[in-house]
Amino acid sequence: MGASGGPGEAVRPTGDPRHSREGLRVSAPAPLIRRAAVEGLGTAALVAVVVGSGIQATELTHDVGTQLLANSLATVFGLGVLIAFLGPVSGAHFNPAVTLAAWFTGRRDGDGPGLRDVAAYLPAQVAGAIGGAVLADAMFGKPLVAFSTHERWAGQLWLAEVVATAGLVWLILGLARAGRAHLAPLLVAAYIGAAYWFTSSTSFANPAVTIGRAFTDTFAGIAPTSVLPFLTAQLIGAAAGLCLVAVCFGRPVGAGEDAVVVPHAGQRPTARSTEESALA
Repeated sequence: MGASGGPGEAVRPTGDPRHSREGLRVSAPAPLIRRAAVEGLGTAALVAVVVGSGIQATELTHDVGTQLLANSLATVFGLGVLIAFLGPVSGAHFNPAVTLAAWFTGRRDGDGPGLRDVAAYLPAQVAGAIGGAVLADAMFGKPLVAFSTHERWAGQLWLAEVVATAGLVWLILGLARAGRAHLAPLLVAAYIGAAYWFTSSTSFANPAVTIGRAFTDTFAGIAPTSVLPFLTAQLIGAAAGLCLVAVCFGRPVGAGEDAVVVPHAGQRPTARSTEESALA
């Protein structure tokens, strides 16, 4: 998701004749190493927001409801900003489930990320998530690496992760199919904020973030022993989300559709207006 230009596209100077009232025109895609770095940094920032706001909330109040409200609001604002800010470079997935879903839907026509993109994005996202948790702990004077003791082991939590991840993938890819990708920064952030409250798991919905949150023994943490079932539920949810997209929107109409995924290596994206370039 982004605010100016498609994923991996460099913005041209405002004096360029291809700059119009519809938005900045764009040039070549960013190299894969830069896009992967942005995915790592963006995921790190997201986890730092989630973990840091959780620590701050627990230090300000002992009321669990207020703690969750503060944590969810900070996540909504932080996620929306990161999507709009970094989307033009990498597509702002920040989530292996989204990256894999984007690859799966685009694997036949080449419109989605290729295997090289996936192989670069996924480890960058996981490493970034761990780094973000360590950074948040450092900012609040906590031990830099302290595995969480917060057990999240229950069938209803796993079901909640299936639902939360399915809804996220359904929303992101559905917005692209419907030509409403420009709403993604707002709607994806709003969905995650709502899912904090309507799911029993508080909507992790992200394998990288789940792994990262195992490295902090704070409000937002998850015990390492609880991680694997969450990851499994999230992958099942991503598959369910793809099914929902197919049922509601059918197959993609082709390369001219408003894309939600990063272009594969060497592909030159079509210039888009600011509004049309928001990606997942």
